[in-house]
Amino acid sequence: MMDHAHDLACVREATDRLLSAVTALDDTALAGPSRLPGWSRGHVLAHLARNADALVNVLEGRPMYASAEARDAGIEEGAPRPLEVQVADLRDSAARLQAAGEAPADWTRTVELRNGVTDSASRVPLRRWAEVELHHVDLGTGYELEDLPAEFTERETGFLAERFSGHPGIPAIRLTDGTRAWTTGRAADVPDITVTGRPADLLGWLAGRRDGAALKVDGGELPKLPPL
Repeated sequence: MMDHAHDLACVREATDRLLSAVTALDDTALAGPSRLPGWSRGHVLAHLARNADALVNVLEGRPMYASAEARDAGIEEGAPRPLEVQVADLRDSAARLQAAGEAPADWTRTVELRNGVTDSASRVPLRRWAEVELHHVDLGTGYELEDLPAEFTERETGFLAERFSGHPGIPAIRLTDGTRAWTTGRAADVPDITVTGRPADLLGWLAGRRDGAALKVDGGELPKLPPL
């Protein structure tokens, strides 16, 4: 069962870590490339700010974005801004999301995200936590998948494994870090392959941040996952 209040606190802590890292940059570093193809670090920060506002819309019953074009335009418009403006926007948008999350609400209700995706309102904070943590890694400023909180790594691995469950183009997979295990891919009584690796490497592969070269695969080859 989701504990949205706990996850909101985790989002706040992750955002504080991100802000501390970003304030150590300068405008030149901000304009430099991130680890996401075609995006500067400024693009990443602009996306995070607009994502916070978009999730406020979700929690308050409005469309997440006016359109896909508006989403992309907001990121492009915000990307070249100076560091001081980026930091203020990131901090202020995060505060708006925290306030929306702390307002009295029915957290069991179903909300609509992008592209017709629906979910429980109680999972919105976990989704935001993933945005902040993974995009912090994407900045390429020294925060790596190995630095992510252990709770986040375990829960996001489970979330992504669930996301790919039932996908007809992915074989039945058992994922394990040697202690915990998850299943994903097509439904089957017996997995087609078993994928074993360190928690950071499993999450990195599922999240499209690593190619899976560090993983051990038994029973076949590591499949290519569809984009998130």
